[in-house]
Amino acid sequence: MSVERTVVLLKPDALQRDLLGEIISRFERKGLKIVALKIIPLTEKLLDEHYAHIADKPFYPDMKKYMMDTPVVAMILEGIEAIAEVRKLVGSTNPRAADAGTIRADLSMNMPSNLVHASDGNEAAADEVKRFFSDEEIFTYEKLTDKFIFREGV
Repeated sequence: MSVERTVVLLKPDALQRDLLGEIISRFERKGLKIVALKIIPLTEKLLDEHYAHIADKPFYPDMKKYMMDTPVVAMILEGIEAIAEVRKLVGSTNPRAADAGTIRADLSMNMPSNLVHASDGNEAAADEVKRFFSDEEIFTYEKLTDKFIFREGV
C-alpha cells in the first residue's frame, strides 16, 4: 500500500457549469486529501508542454483554445494509490464510454468538455506536480480522519 500524490485539473467546463464543489466533494468523500489547490490560467506554453504528446493531432488547436477559455482549478490529491483511485473516480476519457457513477459519466457528455484531467501514471504525476505547483504551494498536514483512511488492515 503506497501513499501517492496526483494532479487533477478541473477544466473550463467544470468552472462554467458550477461543478467545482460537486467534483471536489467526490474526491474528498473517497478519502483523498487535498494538499494543494489553486485557480490558474493556462498559457499556450504550459499547454504545449502539458499536451506535447498530442500537439501534432488535428484537434489540438481547438482543444488548446478551449483549455484557455477560462482559468482552471489545479489541485494535488494525496492518498493510498491515489493515481489509480482518481482515475477510477474520473472515468473514461470519453464520457459516453465511462462507467456509470464516475464523474465523467454522471456529469459530462463530450470531449474535450469532459470536466477533468487526471495524471495517468507515476511519471506523469511527478512531472505534473512540478509543472503546476511550486514546493511552497504543496502542504503536508495530518487530518483527524487520516487514522481511519490510511490505517492498514485491522
